[in-house]
Amino acid sequence: MSIQSTTTKTKPFKIFIGYDTREDLAYEVCRFSLLKRASIPLEIIPIKQTELRAKNLFWRERNKLESTEFSFTRFLTPYLANYEWWALFVDCDFLYLADIKELVDEIDEKYAIMCVKHDYKPSESTKMDGAVQTVYPRKNWSSMVLYNCGHAKNQVLSPEVVNSESGAYLHRFMWLDDEEIGEVEFGWNFLVGHNRVVEGDGGSYPKALHYTSGGPWFEEWKDCEFADLWVKECEEYMKFKEKERVLIE
Repeated sequence: MSIQSTTTKTKPFKIFIGYDTREDLAYEVCRFSLLKRASIPLEIIPIKQTELRAKNLFWRERNKLESTEFSFTRFLTPYLANYEWWALFVDCDFLYLADIKELVDEIDEKYAIMCVKHDYKPSESTKMDGAVQTVYPRKNWSSMVLYNCGHAKNQVLSPEVVNSESGAYLHRFMWLDDEEIGEVEFGWNFLVGHNRVVEGDGGSYPKALHYTSGGPWFEEWKDCEFADLWVKECEEYMKFKEKERVLIE
């Protein structure tokens, strides 16, 4: 049973975006791409590690395998949503090409979470700005997740658990049974440089581009696949911000 669309008209849908200080522009462009195409009200919240530490919600030490500041903080999404309704977590290195309402319409209440179930084994040894690339089961499943925040199983994701459990436990969704993990359409987490568009196959076309290895905001990735789409969106965002600045002044 899908979530009722009438609910989205009265209550903004919450989206939590993983924030990294090195990727502020990526966050802003991701946010802009969501808002620009959305036909439902959205509440977008950056998950900033510094703010969570200041509130004593995140205290674990960072290890060398964490490629971003939100490697673990992402799992606080149900807690930050007050364990209510549904919410989306997404990495900041996404560019949305479709209306997020289409994804919300895929929600099925019987699941605790829903995501794209990638079978992904990266060939490169580094990602982004030299961060170590790691391989593990269900890799990239946690990069974009619809959380049924009110689901009883997700009550487990307290600050204490997120700060103490292993990366394997969290990124592999080990607090859930397999049948509690639903699947959404592949195009919502299209891995740039790994997934391919097949001519004539509409199901292979991206609805959200995920620059998982690195995006054009990093000098070494400025010529990556689909860089032109991100650059165009970034230019549009910059023009929008300039208009806002002029209006304020």
